[in-house]
Amino acid sequence: MARRVAVPAGPLGDDFSFVSPVAKYVLFFFNLLFWVISMVMVAVGVYARLLKHAEAAMACLAVDPAILLIMVGVLTFLITFCGCVGSLRENICLLQLFSVCLTIIFLLQLAAGVLGFVFSDEVLGGAVGVLGDPNAVLLGDSPPFVPQARGKVSEIINGAIVHYRDDLDLQNLIDFGQKEFSCCGGVSYKDWSQNMYFNCTATNPSHERCSVPFSCCLHDPDQAVINTMCGHGMQARGYLEASAFIHTNGCIDKLVNWTHSNLFLLGGITLGLALPQLVGIILAQLLINQIRDQIKLQLYNQQHRADPWY
Repeated sequence: MARRVAVPAGPLGDDFSFVSPVAKYVLFFFNLLFWVISMVMVAVGVYARLLKHAEAAMACLAVDPAILLIMVGVLTFLITFCGCVGSLRENICLLQLFSVCLTIIFLLQLAAGVLGFVFSDEVLGGAVGVLGDPNAVLLGDSPPFVPQARGKVSEIINGAIVHYRDDLDLQNLIDFGQKEFSCCGGVSYKDWSQNMYFNCTATNPSHERCSVPFSCCLHDPDQAVINTMCGHGMQARGYLEASAFIHTNGCIDKLVNWTHSNLFLLGGITLGLALPQLVGIILAQLLINQIRDQIKLQLYNQQHRADPWY
């Protein structure tokens, strides 16, 4: 049954409004804050792209952190633009578009969180088998999306390794991850042979042949200056011999272990991201209902002035 608005016995003053200024301007400034943040994200992403060489930028387009920053910034800009203008101008169409977009994003985040929690072992852990052996048979009664997810993880990591030297932002991101998780490569340190500079074939003329990045090396707290050549020739050594100098375990295993050890932290971050979206959805729907009530009141007042017996 549709919600009915209580209609007054006579026309109210023109200054009366069902629209709450609190809801209106809270939603406006809420969107304005994220609107400014989105513009900063786009500006930083564009600036980072412009600093790169054109050839290198196009080669690693799929794994460029700057592209991800620009895409997220543009999407946030468009959504918050609808929220800002819709709340300020009391535009139902823009507010509905804002609310629908936030709801879709919220549901996608919720679905990704649930699926990631339930199938984290199969999606991330199973990627080890795919990376180590492309022809490996995926066992178990996995849902149809799990093999695709494994393949996507493999593709992203391999692409990042291949373009390690082509993109400074990507290089810094990989080095940070390997140092933070004390790991090297996707499955093992030998994954770095996929990079043309670190490739371990005899025909590779690079002086970094059979090496790994310095971020793979074991940290020595007494070392004042970082030895950037500490990974030289490590791919030519066996696991036991190389483990004395570098981390030999891949980052996928370490990422799985870190995820399982920090489920509450990840849940808190997810909740922190979801709460502003829920607030935005609730305020938008509240404002939409108030605007509709105000429109009905205006139509009633107009009719009452034209026909006092209405």
